[in-house]
Amino acid sequence: MPAPLLVALLLATGLVFWLAHVYARLTGDRARGKAWRWAEIRSVGAADWPLVQAAFPPAAMVCAGWLLGLADATTAWLALLVALACQAGWGMAASLQAGARAGMVVASALVNLFLGLIIVALKVILSH
Repeated sequence: MPAPLLVALLLATGLVFWLAHVYARLTGDRARGKAWRWAEIRSVGAADWPLVQAAFPPAAMVCAGWLLGLADATTAWLALLVALACQAGWGMAASLQAGARAGMVVASALVNLFLGLIIVALKVILSH
């Protein structure tokens, strides 16, 4: 897949996931009879914005690979590895921010790494 298309796909996917999460949270509140309020919509959107931001590092890797003249497949794999590293790192950061002990921080990183590796394995299995 050409790099510009992959960047667009990564960013669009982040936006769609973000919209889906915001919609789900707001709709869940409506099931309990709450009225729509712009302040809540903005708050929920802001709280879930990291879903969009998660697409930035892999997209940046795709741009870097493209600028360096790397093959599209190589660039895509590097972007996937960046996403995997970010997933593990954000798991650790969330654990640290929550005040978890060292063992839980490591466990969080390992679980996130394992889940990411499942995604990589599925990519390999389904694309070959």
